[in-house]
Amino acid sequence: MTKPNKQNILKDVVVEAIKEKKGEEIVVLDLNNLQQSIADYFIICHGNSNTQVDAIADFIERQTRTEIKEHAIHVEGTENSQWILLDYGNVVVHVFQEPFRRFYNLEDLWADAKKELVKDE
Repeated sequence: MTKPNKQNILKDVVVEAIKEKKGEEIVVLDLNNLQQSIADYFIICHGNSNTQVDAIADFIERQTRTEIKEHAIHVEGTENSQWILLDYGNVVVHVFQEPFRRFYNLEDLWADAKKELVKDE
């Protein structure tokens, strides 16, 4: 059995943090096999208000720091909380408000990526 790599552990911690704060329609795009990819994974979800989007992003940052000692390289979008991006290098997290998620439609922009829909528990 192989040891989980750093990106997979980070991906799992992020997904669990999103679930904890009731993020909706969690999608993991595996970009590993795409030539022009800017990361190994995109994790996408949405919340239903500025407050929820903020809470999801804050909890992701807290959990990645406390559980696996990872810090985002760059965070943007916190001033209006319509689309918060958390860049961990090879894992990039997009936390949207639903209308902005539908408008930007990242899943279709990266349609060649392997797509995993995370089931609600």
